[in-house]
Amino acid sequence: MFDFLTRLISDSAASYFVIAAVVCVDSFFPLVPGETAAITGGLLAANGDLVLPLVLLAAWTGGVLGDNITYGIGRGLGTRARRRFFRSDKALHRLAWAEIQLERRGGPIIVAARFIPGGRTATMFSSGSLEMPWPAFLRADLVAAAAWAVYAVGLGYLGGSTFQHSIFKPLAVALGIALVVTVGGEIYRRVRLPDESRAVRRREREFARDRRRAQSES
Repeated sequence: MFDFLTRLISDSAASYFVIAAVVCVDSFFPLVPGETAAITGGLLAANGDLVLPLVLLAAWTGGVLGDNITYGIGRGLGTRARRRFFRSDKALHRLAWAEIQLERRGGPIIVAARFIPGGRTATMFSSGSLEMPWPAFLRADLVAAAAWAVYAVGLGYLGGSTFQHSIFKPLAVALGIALVVTVGGEIYRRVRLPDESRAVRRREREFARDRRRAQSES
């Protein structure tokens, strides 16, 4: 997948559309390597093969489009989409956490979640399923996608020759940053915010009961 992607993103004008498309799909299908596409675009911009502002624009546009598609799925399909796309216990936990956080904090959670693979999908979906007003969601997501694009593309651009022969190095850095954001957010929540674990577990149980009911009916 990674080798294919790095071959697909080259010095041609079509590469900007490829970056936007991959980042877009990654928003609602996390197995697609959106970070890899943005980092690769940054690497090529550092080498002079692509134009940096256009790479940033492509990554930002793809992020906004994908997040809004995920929001639309959550708002339009709601429970049916949750049953289909969030089947595992881990996915349900992420979804429960995202819903509770969005109910209480909204915009800042959308910005933070954009940096967490998998977490961004659950958060954007929850924004739709909770019927967060779309203008408020869009405003937060425009900022979130812009910050993420600068981070991911900038990681490849600033890495330059250091990352040129191994896409796994910047990916490791990106994973480390996502881990720092996740752990930092958890520490802040535990120290500065009310304990919400009961609310999250309660929401998880609701999801689990709904999943069992749907399975028994099928």
